[in-house]
Amino acid sequence: MKHIMSVLVENKFGVLSRVSGLFSGRGYNIESLSVGTTNEPELSIMTIVANGDERIIEQIIKQLRKLINVIKVRNVSKLDHIEREMLLIKIHASEKNRPDIFNMVNTFRGKIIDLNSDSMVIEITGTDDKNEAFINILKPYGIIELVRAGSLAMARGSKATTDYTRQNTI
Repeated sequence: MKHIMSVLVENKFGVLSRVSGLFSGRGYNIESLSVGTTNEPELSIMTIVANGDERIIEQIIKQLRKLINVIKVRNVSKLDHIEREMLLIKIHASEKNRPDIFNMVNTFRGKIIDLNSDSMVIEITGTDDKNEAFINILKPYGIIELVRAGSLAMARGSKATTDYTRQNTI
């Protein structure tokens, strides 16, 4: 089962290495990892997607909380949340098939960000399922290249997902 963890950390050298090392050292695979600063420059937020049963994810969260510079860890999957992933996809696009491709891009609320005589690059943002569906409908046109950004997630409502306190709670 897919789990999304939000990890609030101090924005310091080596934190990413320690977090990813925890996963690899215990044989856990990270499906997706996104890291960026928050509205407070001294803090960063990591969104980590990993597969595993509840016991494994609980173990990962407990071990993350023990790491130096980790402020808070939440299993966002357990919250009412918003999740998005961005992808860039380059496909073959002849003059003949472009109208069909333009319609698909509009249907999926994507953007064409590069266009030349025989290809185009499309940007799309959505849930993993939406992006997979988009990839599948473009396969017949010939995918030249595909790049995915890691998932981002945030709890719905007025409370911050990471609610900055030095307490490590789920």
